[in-house]
Amino acid sequence: MPNDQFDSSDSLRSASPLNHLQTVTFREPLRLELGRELSEVTVAFETYGRLNAAGDNAVLICHALSGDSHVAKHDEADDPGWWDIMVGPGKAIDTDRYFVICPNFLGGCRGSTGPNSIDPATGQPYATDFPVVTLGDIVETQRRLIDHLGIHRLRAVVGGSLGGHAALTWATRLPERLVGTVAIATSPRLTSQALAFDVVGRNAILRDPTYHKGRYYDLEHGPTVGLAIARMLGHITYLSREAMMQKFDAQRLRPRDVHTQFETKFAVGSYLAYQGDRFGERFDANSYLTLTMAIDLFDLGATRESLREALDRSTCRWLLMSFSSDWLFPPFQSQELVDALIAADKPVSYCCVQTDCGHDAFLLPNQLPIYGEMIRAFLENLGDGTDGAGAGRTSAVDCTMAPLPQPPSSSIFHHHRLDYENILNLIPPGASVLDLGCGTGGLLARLRARGHKHLVGVEWDEQAILTCVRRGLNVVQADLNKGLPAFTDGQFDFVVLSQTLQIVLDVSKLLHDMLRVGRRGIVSFPNIAFRKRRDELAKLGRSPQVQADQGFQWHNTPYLRWLSIADFEDFCRQQGVTIHQQIDLDTEADVVIHDNPNLNADVAVMVLSR
Repeated sequence: MPNDQFDSSDSLRSASPLNHLQTVTFREPLRLELGRELSEVTVAFETYGRLNAAGDNAVLICHALSGDSHVAKHDEADDPGWWDIMVGPGKAIDTDRYFVICPNFLGGCRGSTGPNSIDPATGQPYATDFPVVTLGDIVETQRRLIDHLGIHRLRAVVGGSLGGHAALTWATRLPERLVGTVAIATSPRLTSQALAFDVVGRNAILRDPTYHKGRYYDLEHGPTVGLAIARMLGHITYLSREAMMQKFDAQRLRPRDVHTQFETKFAVGSYLAYQGDRFGERFDANSYLTLTMAIDLFDLGATRESLREALDRSTCRWLLMSFSSDWLFPPFQSQELVDALIAADKPVSYCCVQTDCGHDAFLLPNQLPIYGEMIRAFLENLGDGTDGAGAGRTSAVDCTMAPLPQPPSSSIFHHHRLDYENILNLIPPGASVLDLGCGTGGLLARLRARGHKHLVGVEWDEQAILTCVRRGLNVVQADLNKGLPAFTDGQFDFVVLSQTLQIVLDVSKLLHDMLRVGRRGIVSFPNIAFRKRRDELAKLGRSPQVQADQGFQWHNTPYLRWLSIADFEDFCRQQGVTIHQQIDLDTEADVVIHDNPNLNADVAVMVLSR
């Protein structure tokens, strides 16, 4: 988190005029999903970069609750935007490459039609006469804007928090209009806890004595106290416990001196008072009521089956990201979306980014090298979207084992994975493959180069996931020790577990899931009974070293267990698992071993089924 006690994701925001704001008014009435109608709708927006001749480089950015169209500054003389760290020349969303559009939401207060807009029927601000709007209504106004700009298909829709809900709505309501979706720190619907904070925030506004039933626009004082309290509640949910400790604990009883009517005895109190007071300078209380109600009403599905049905309508590629310390939109909610997309065979990548910054992490620079670069890589590797849905469909292939060709002669793991070469020979052309513990995607990249379409990786390390996304691969973050609950029976032709078996806690559980999800399983693992490793223990009295060239010693190795080829063969017999084919390798000599592999091979590769 920033060092200054008052720094936040709102630090550079102001009520200054938006010098590059554009507006368009649609005279066609907007019939709202909950039954009312707006006779006309104005959409305020800002654009960055240029639309190319093909019209296929447009990226729509959807803002969070308190955001607006000013996503980034347009030049050095312009005021900062709410996502300057992400959007601009050479940045993750590169305005030298993409035509970026950011509209102010319907119901907002920075130029788009909202409660502070003039009602054509009365000549007065709508105020509380402004109808309840949904995410569907908001996206419909954005759709009209995109049509107005002459864009047939968006390269991507990107949004975080409430903006993530808008991105989900685009992908499921208008699937033919976008190639990719980036949904950040969002959810299929709010948790009851998050909903409760919105309820309290709205009550704070509605019970403010100066609210005047929402008709305060021509009065000297509006409900600034209620709005400030609502914003204070919001800021509590945007930060994590760790972030608050870092910001305030050392100076708990040394608050900043701020001019405010709110309590400032504690450092955290002066921070909240400052943020609440500043928010009232640029945001309208009625818009706060409108947009929090829209987010509270959003519900893509409460069960995996209903989510799968909703997301099955999408045809885009997906990138979802959550943040480990986010308790407003906790990671399990993004995981629900990912699980439903996996079950629907949609091309998806996912990472839960480790951070102490809480929900606001996607607006802060702390983890930008991970989440920002994932967005950059995803946008760069979208292609034209012609294989969007097809990239996720399981293919039916003949899994009969062909005779294994001799592997090519070349150097060992430093330059290539000898077990990969043999695994590739075991997988028929066109087979669908799930690679568990896929690392940086070496095997998946080779399979894709060979023409395989349905390829998915599972990995835990976020840097490895970033590398996979840079390679254009679909990789989801998951803990293999929890099995494969997101994947359905028989979803893949092959499930591969290469050089990962030895770090799994419950081998029996994972092997069962592999053979449930895949028609065949392929495992490779280091053989502890290899003669060199036996000698290290028997002759030298030293712990056998595996992958010592990577810096692993007995005290820092990720390996939880050591097994021999004979051990695994016994295990398969006990589990009722059939070994269809077995290749034993001496990777140091770069040869296949046929004589006494338990002694002479350092790696085994096996094809399994139940």
